[in-house]
Amino acid sequence: MSVELETTVRDIAIGNPQAVRVFESFAIDYCCGGEQSLEDACQRARVPVAEVREALERPFEADADAGVDWTATSLEELTDHIVTRHHTFVRQETARLPELLGKVKGKHGSNHLELNRLEQLFRALASELKLHMMKEEQVLFPMIRQLEEASREEDADTADFAGITFPMERMISEHEDAGGILREIRSLTCAFQPPADACPSFRALYQGLEEFERDLHQHIHLENNILFPRAIAMEKEH
Repeated sequence: MSVELETTVRDIAIGNPQAVRVFESFAIDYCCGGEQSLEDACQRARVPVAEVREALERPFEADADAGVDWTATSLEELTDHIVTRHHTFVRQETARLPELLGKVKGKHGSNHLELNRLEQLFRALASELKLHMMKEEQVLFPMIRQLEEASREEDADTADFAGITFPMERMISEHEDAGGILREIRSLTCAFQPPADACPSFRALYQGLEEFERDLHQHIHLENNILFPRAIAMEKEH
């Protein structure tokens, strides 16, 4: 995107919600101080305007899942990708979004009582995902990697992995629970459509929640529809 120095940071944030990540990284006030031009905002934040402008005009990272056939990679590669891409994203956003939600609630909570329920839901989701990812990283994914390693041996005996289906079923059940919370969040936010009086922070919150939903859907798809069936098939083949 091309950015003019005279454009207000508020307009930049509204026109491209992903730009708020750049503003946050440079501690630029795009909400209460949103009427400032980009140039003035950078001066107030004491950051190089050229550097901020370059970051705003740089293409945002494309979907790392695009163009990769995860049915053909090793299970080790797939589990590494899930941890590196999706688990990392969840940890980053479950730290960032509650702070942003608290900021929005502090300013708009009296007029938008739904923010109380939204905060409860997201905190519950974050808590569930924290434990869920820990179980995958410390128990299930190592088991899957060991199963794959054992299956490569000429006289492979995967009998020791006969119980691998149960923890996968538990993960699928927890995915369903997470999906239920996401659906309630989507309903509560009117499909992530900010209200008419939403400030840039409010809009950034809804954009972040929508991105979170999108990423978690892809995350769950990779596990439920690709990783787990491949691991079960591998165990049955040997």
